[in-house]
Order: sequence, then structure tokens, then C-alpha cells
Amino acid sequence: MSNPGSSSDEPEAAKAGSPGTWRPIPAWASGYSFRMLRIDVLAGITLAAYLVPAGIGDSSLAGLPPEAGLYACMFSGLVFGWLCGSRHTVITVTSAISLLLGTSLGELAGGDQTRFAALASCTALLVAALALGSWLIRAGELVNFVSETVLVGFKVGVALTLASTQLPKLLGISSGHGGFWSNGRHLIEHLPETNWTALTVGLAALGVLVLGKLFLKNKPVALFVVVGAIIAGGAMGLRERGVKMLGEVPSGLPAMGLPAVAWEDLNELLPLAMACFLLGAVETAAIGRMFASKHGGRLNANRELLGLAGGNLAAGLGQGFPVSGGMSQSLVNESAGARTPASGLIAAGLLGIVIIFFSGMLRNLPQPVLAAIVLMAVAGLVKVHTLVHLWKTDRTELLIAAAALMGVLASGLLRGVLIGAVISMLLLIRRAARPHVGFLGRIPGSRRYSDLDRHSDNEEINGVLIFRPEGSLVYFNADHVRDVVLRRATSPLPAPHTVICDLSASPLVDLAGAEMLKGLADELRAKGTRLRVVEARSRVRDRLRKLEIEESVGQIDRHTSVADAVDAAIGNGSDDGPGAPNSSER
Repeated sequence: MSNPGSSSDEPEAAKAGSPGTWRPIPAWASGYSFRMLRIDVLAGITLAAYLVPAGIGDSSLAGLPPEAGLYACMFSGLVFGWLCGSRHTVITVTSAISLLLGTSLGELAGGDQTRFAALASCTALLVAALALGSWLIRAGELVNFVSETVLVGFKVGVALTLASTQLPKLLGISSGHGGFWSNGRHLIEHLPETNWTALTVGLAALGVLVLGKLFLKNKPVALFVVVGAIIAGGAMGLRERGVKMLGEVPSGLPAMGLPAVAWEDLNELLPLAMACFLLGAVETAAIGRMFASKHGGRLNANRELLGLAGGNLAAGLGQGFPVSGGMSQSLVNESAGARTPASGLIAAGLLGIVIIFFSGMLRNLPQPVLAAIVLMAVAGLVKVHTLVHLWKTDRTELLIAAAALMGVLASGLLRGVLIGAVISMLLLIRRAARPHVGFLGRIPGSRRYSDLDRHSDNEEINGVLIFRPEGSLVYFNADHVRDVVLRRATSPLPAPHTVICDLSASPLVDLAGAEMLKGLADELRAKGTRLRVVEARSRVRDRLRKLEIEESVGQIDRHTSVADAVDAAIGNGSDDGPGAPNSSER
């Protein structure tokens, strides 16, 4: 199998995103060539240029020293590529998870920065444990239960909260330490204290970043902004003009080990870890699916969970904080030509070189420039075109996104994540509890039947009502289906003499569903109407026969189609005769 734009010497398993179980030597490494290495090295250099400012900026959001983000990106990057299934996904610190940490750990740390850092590292280890446990039980597909609509609203809430924390830094005033509303009030109250030098520097950096976004897409503009700001910070004496600087960044690698936390801290951190895991798993799987769809093959979400577990384990042991797949970094990696996860390993190695030899140069990075970098990342969280699309096509989905947004703004990020997950579950349950019940009419000139509401030219059959529940008949939706059918069967006068239930779209009927059909048959019989059940799938037929439903609805077999049942009802066919040629085993 080959994919457009792929090199012929690329390993087949790497191209397909082979699901298989993890092996010590990943599939992409077999058959790896020097030509592929050269391409991955170039992609890795480009990726490293993006990860340096991202690590520093997201550390600021998390309330941690800048080296923590660099440690997290480096250590997780050295592990993730060996475990994941996607060729292009890059693991990194992200704005949403970083801000979640920054707004959740402050009270627990009690103002102690050393304890704060230890709690952040411990959270990464808990995320690793959750991801590993999910991988062991093969729960990768569960991340699909978080609605994309909910994520749209959640990300807008994250973007607004992020902006409320970074605008004070851009203006050179003190930052608030609360949620969106308290930060907004703090910003307004301290607006007269704006440091105009800081604002000028920040706006200049923001302008360059915007121009780079417009005209130099997928180029490491942020790195050049950082380098230029460091040079300007020292040469122009910005510190003496009241502009806050990043400060000292320790050189060298940290000591690896378990963070110093108490056992009782784990219970306090578990809700935060679950929220970080949920965000990380959803985002990482979404990125992998996007690339699988674009380049061919399919993604095994369980492999991404394993990569997430390994990356967070390494970040936690290396004095970092929770990581996940990063959308912008992954797109940069792909656009730079990366062929395999080796580009991520190379970028992590380059980060190590920066940490060991060049971290001291970061002390003169102005804080307003860092705020500008973060604000540019915030802009990517707001999908305006998606919101406009929801407004035009589905106002209900837009209201769901708005509910997730207000959950974040009103209750904070941690509760906002949980509110978003609950909304997703409620939405799923609501849709499953109220399946569409189609009432069928004959397609003109044929023996086929389809939904009357969708096709007004379909022919209704006098005295016969045909319905098709479009979903399984189970305990939480059986009453809904019965009520819909009874309303339709009893509203017209005269009432139909036969009601036909087409179960072709129902893959499962449980005990409650079967009892509903039996009760529906009894209620209709009392009104002089007969119920027939046709086109049930084989397992459904077996279940209905075991529950002796045939005593109420007649014989249920694989031969009788809707058309046959209609013929029998109007006297043009045999009630138990063989089916027409268009009947089929289901």
C-alpha cells in the first residue's frame, strides 16, 4: 500500500498506523533509511524551535518556572515516539492543561513553590497511571464519547480564561489570581497602572507573530521573536524601565525521581489528574485521527493511550508536568516533512542541548513578549468558523457549546472539564433514549418502503401503519417508542387494522424492549388492531422467540419483508408465506 506524497522506502506499518500491540522496537524503525533520517532531522530542528517558546510560555500558565515546561517537553518527547501509533503527533505541554494546573494547585500548595512543582509532577504521574490503566483495558474508544461540540465551547472558555491571565502581563501590571471574572475585574481596576514600555514591547512582539501567522505559516517565527526579545531586553535596558523579565533558568538536567508528596495528596490530586487525562486523551486521539484520515491508514486509539502514559511518566519523573498531543506542534512537524516519530525524538534531544548549554540566555526574555506568544496560541483555540457553522446549521449544538463555555467561566477549568464530560454523557443518553421512529410509506412503483416525513411522495397504505425504530430497543427508550407509535396509531380515524414494526434498523432488543413490543401488541389488540414484527435481525429474532413474543405478534422469521406483511394485511398475500426476492437474512 502506498500513500500520496509518501516515500516508497517508508515502512509500511508506519504508513498505515498499524494497531498491533507495542513492541520494544516500533514498527516505524524497521527498514528506517538514511534518507528518512535526513528528512526527520530537518523536521526535528523546526519542531524544536517551536517547543522552546511553547515550553516556556505554558510553564508561565501553569505557575511553574520556565525550565519545568522544557523538562516536560524533552523527557516526554524521548519516550512518546517509541510507544505511539501516529507518525506525526507530537507530545508537548499544552495551554489548556497548563492553565488547568495553574488554577487548581495554588490552594493545595499553600504558596510553597517547591511543593507546587512537586504536586504538578505528581499529577503527571497520576495521568500516566490513568492512561496506562485505560490502555490495559483497551478503553481508547471511550474518548469518542466526549462531544466535539462540548470541546468547542470548552476551548473558547479556556481561551478567554487564558487571555484574562496574560493581558495584565502584556500591560506590565500585576496579575490576578482567580477565575475569569475576578481576573477581568482586576484588569479593569489596575488599567491606569499600565507600563507603556512593557505594552509597546508586547504589542511589537504580537504584531510580528500575527504577521508571521499570515505570511510565514508553519515557520518558527516565535523562536525568532524570543531571540530578538532577549537581545533587545539586554541592549535596551528594559529591566530598568520597569519591564519584568523571565529571570534565571537553571542550566543542566534535573535529578530524576519521584516527587516529594504525601500519600493523602493523591486523593486531592486525583480529580485534577482525571481532568488532565481526559483533555490529553481526547486531544491526542483527535490529532492522530486527523493525520490518519489525511495520509491513509487508521489509528488505534489504544496505542495513543500507551504513548500518553509513557510521556507523562517521563515528564513526572523529570520534574515536569502533564503533557498531551499538541495540535499546532503536530501540524508544524507534519508540514516540515516528518516521516516517522523520529523527528520528535530528535527535537527532544535538541531541547536537551538548549537546557544544558543555553538556558542561561533566557533570563533577559521580557514577560510581555512571553504573554504575546501565549496570546497567539490562545487565538488558535477559538474556532470562529465552527461556531458560525453551528449557528447556521444546528442551534441546539450551539447551545451545548455555550453551556460548556459558561461552565468553564462560571466554575473554573477543573469543574468546567467535568461539566463538559457530563454534558457529553447527557447528550449521548438523550439521543439514545429518544431514537427516531420513522413511519413508512411505499415508494411509488416499487415494493420498497421509506420514511414518509422525508419523502412526501411516498404512498400511505390504507388501514396499515408501518413504523421503524432507528436504534436498539432497550430499557431506557422502549417507553418512548411505544408512546410515539400509540399516538400515531390512535390519532387518525378510523384506526389502522394492522400495525407493522420493521426491526431492520434495530441491532439489539433487550428484555424491556421485548416486553414493550408484547405490551404494545396487547394495547393495540384491545383497540381492534393487530401488530406484526418483520425484518428482525437474527440475534433479535432469537431473543424474541425465547421470550415467546410470537404468541402476541405472530411468527417472526427471516422470509417475511415489509412488503409481504403489507400484502398479507390487505389480503393480497399469505400471512406466513415465503418472502419476496428482496428479503434478506439480517
